[in-house]
Formats: sequence, C-alpha cells, structure tokens
Amino acid sequence: MFFTMRTMPSLLCLLLILVWSSTLSFVKPDPQVPCYFIFGDSLVDNGNNNNINSLAKANYPPYGIDFPEGASGRFSNGLTTVDEIAKLLGFPSYIPPYATTRGKQLLNGVNFASAAAGIRDETGRQLGERTSLKGQVKNYQSVVQQLVHIIGEENSTASYLSKCIFSMGLGSNDYLNNYFMPAFYSTSRQYSTEQFAKVLIDQYSKQLQTLYNYGARKVVLIGVGLVGCSPNELARFSSDGKTCVEKINSAIRIFNTKLKNLVKKFNKLDGALFTYINAYDMFKDVLGKPSSYGFTVTNKGCCGVGRNNGQITCLPYQTPCKNRKGHVFWDAYHPTEAVNVIIGRRSYKAQSSSDAYPYDIQHLAKI
Repeated sequence: MFFTMRTMPSLLCLLLILVWSSTLSFVKPDPQVPCYFIFGDSLVDNGNNNNINSLAKANYPPYGIDFPEGASGRFSNGLTTVDEIAKLLGFPSYIPPYATTRGKQLLNGVNFASAAAGIRDETGRQLGERTSLKGQVKNYQSVVQQLVHIIGEENSTASYLSKCIFSMGLGSNDYLNNYFMPAFYSTSRQYSTEQFAKVLIDQYSKQLQTLYNYGARKVVLIGVGLVGCSPNELARFSSDGKTCVEKINSAIRIFNTKLKNLVKKFNKLDGALFTYINAYDMFKDVLGKPSSYGFTVTNKGCCGVGRNNGQITCLPYQTPCKNRKGHVFWDAYHPTEAVNVIIGRRSYKAQSSSDAYPYDIQHLAKI
C-alpha cells in the first residue's frame, strides 16, 4: 500500500490519538478525597516518636523489614492499617508524619499518631514522651492555621477540610498502659470498667468536638481491638498462654459500645458524617478462623522476648520469624502487616454488615 500526501494528515491524526490514548492508561486518578488526617497510637504511628525521649519507638530493624523505606517508625514489619487505607483512597504515597511535615505538604493530610498515646494525658507516661489525643488535636489546630495561610481564606479552608477523611484510633493504651497497670496507675482503683469507659468517652467527645469546630466533618472512629489476645496480655494473665484475657476484652467491649454511640451523637451536628469501624470483631474473625486467612501462629509475636514473645517489643536487630505472613502478631502488642492489610481493606470496603456503622470509608469518601 502506498501513502499519498492526501492520506498523511489523517494518518497523523490517528497516530496522535493512539499516542494520547496510550498515555491515559498511565495517568493515575486523583485521590478520592483531598486529604487524610490520622490520629492514634502505635498501631498507626509512622515516625512521630522517632526523635523524642521515649521508649515507645520503632525506628530500628527488624521493624520495617518488609517496608520499602525500612525502619520508618512504624510498629510493624510493613504496612499499618492507615497505610492500606491511604492506598485504597488513591493517595500516591503514604500520609507523612506530623513531626517532619510542614507547608504545602500538609494539603494532602498528615499523621499525628504517637506511640504510647492515650485519650487520657497521663496514659503511657512510664514509657517517656508521647503526644496524647489532646496534644494531637492541638497539633491539628496548628495545621489548620497553616492551611488557612496556604489556601488563603478561612471559608475556602473549611470547605476543603469538609471533604477530607479524619481517622481516630485511640483507647488501647488507656487500658494496656493505664487501667490494667495498677503498679503505675490508680485508675482501676478509682473506677469500675463501666465508669472508666465513660470517663474516656467524655474526654474523647470533647476532643472530637474541637476537631469538628476546626473543620472535620468526615470522621472515622476506629474501635479498640482484642487487646486481651495480644502476646503481652497472654504472657501476663493467661494461664495457658493461649486463652484470651476476658477481663480486658470485656472492658474493651464496654468502651467500643460507647464509642459507637458517639457516632449517633455527632451525626446530629450540621454536616457531620461520623462512622464507626468495628476493628474488634474484624480481629475476632481473624483469630476465630486463622487458617482461612493463612495464619498458623496466633498467640506469639514474630519477634520479642519471653513468654509468647510478649514481654517487650522487638529488640534492635533481633532476627524475626521467617514466616511473617503466618503470624497474626508482629511483636508483643502489634499485628503483622498481613493483619493490618485485612483490617484496612475491611475498613475501606466492609465485608460484613457489622464492619462499619453507618458506612464504610469508601462510602464516606463519596458522600
């Protein structure tokens, strides 16, 4: 076949269309929300404790052994739940820690989480410095002021923030490193489990109100997991090292019920879209049928010291277990990446009607 000068323009147009079409497949869509703000403890801390005077830090191997950036400060062999959620929301990279993030980088959101942090200010004090929920909210208020300066106007900033996702995951340490640690704290002598849960929820509610006042509208309240099934609590309280500690889990259930009820309270506010993530039952599902998820070890950390590898966290440069995908727990307290991915995915897109109330994160992002 011969091409004439008359056919050349049409061929050129066809070629340009083909080139343009092929490049489209490499263009990543924008994230489903403009920003993602994270509040929490060591389950989602990604480096905020690295440079403070604290025993609660994970910026050394073997932490991060399966993470591209190595030991970043995450208390995991790899991803945390919020890393997986950020990925599913379409963010091109993980949400950075507040400790090292300023300026226009804040527009995509920031992670305020701090290992050993609790809802109560004194929680975790025996481990050194940490940023409690109150401190994390203050840091967020500072970020909002910076965003007003960057965006240029308060109403525009408020509109921008109203489209963002805020995830809150605290409470574990208020039980692990407070209520069930009577040698260091008097709370278990001051309050019944019902009373303590109410005290926590009242303080939580005040901080959530501040977040709402500073623009948070799409807020995810992540329930506390099965703390009584962690290697640390099994080592301390379980007679056989396998049976979960019911006195701890029953206290957690009381707290989670009250936390879920906060959703109803805050959703009465103008524009508020709060939702509850049932991490407790997700984790219960994993522990109840571990083989269906590929897990073979459910009561022992992949690394650590002592009974159940539950005495303390991983030692620096300790050699962890080889089959990390077969372990539910990475260390004395924290799940492996494999579990974090499961929880993150079910938080984003519910697999059961009990996973999220009233909607999962995928739905929340679209509203």
